[in-house]
Amino acid sequence: MTAPLRVVVADDQALVRAGFRMILTADGIDVVAEATTGVEAVDAVHRHRPDVVLMDIRMPDLDGLAAARQILAGVGEAPRVIMLTTFDLDQYVYAALTAGASGFLLKDVTPEHLVGAVRLVRSGDALLAPTITRRLVQRFAQRDTDPPTTHRDLSALTPRELEVLGLLAHGLSNAELAGRLHLSEATVKTHVARILAKLGLRDRVQAVVVAYRTGLVAP
Repeated sequence: MTAPLRVVVADDQALVRAGFRMILTADGIDVVAEATTGVEAVDAVHRHRPDVVLMDIRMPDLDGLAAARQILAGVGEAPRVIMLTTFDLDQYVYAALTAGASGFLLKDVTPEHLVGAVRLVRSGDALLAPTITRRLVQRFAQRDTDPPTTHRDLSALTPRELEVLGLLAHGLSNAELAGRLHLSEATVKTHVARILAKLGLRDRVQAVVVAYRTGLVAP
C-alpha cells in the first residue's frame, strides 16, 4: 500500500491551520506538524520530512518566502512547497515561484481543491493551471529588475523541446500542446519530462519561469 501523504501546515492564523488540518485528515492525508512562524516551519520540515508544505507567505520572525528558500535549498530531497496567500496576485508570488515553490493557493480554497492540489504536487506536477501561471509570471516578470539570463542553458534542448517550452510558457495544457503540435499527449508528457530533466527543474511552474527569465518568451 502507498504510504500516507505527509503534510506540514505553516500559517500564523490558528483557524486556517485548524481548517486545513480538518480537511486534509478527513481525506486520509497525514498532517504531521503545524507551524506559526517561518522558523517553526523550517524546523518542522527538518524533524518530520513531509511530502508537502503549505506555507503562508506572510508570517512573523521569518516570512514564508524566506522559509521556503531555506527548505528548498536544504540537503536531501526537499518537499513540495505550496505558498498560501490571501490575494490572487500577491506581490511575493513570482518570487516564491522562482525560489522553487510548486505553486500557490488562496486561503479561501475549497476543500476539494485543497486536497487535489496537495495530491497533485506530490505526484510531481505543477499546482497552477497553465493560464494562471502565465498571468502571474507575465505580471511579476515585468517587475524583475534582472536582465534575461541564461543561467539555465537552453542549448541542451532540442528544437522540438524549445518549441514545447515556449508553448508551455504561453499557458497551453498538455492536451492543447498535443493538438497544436499534432502529437499524442503521451509524447507531449515525454517532451515535458525531458525538458525538466535537462534543465534540472522540479515542475512545469519552474519551466515557465525559466522560459521568461532566459528571454525565450517575453512578458
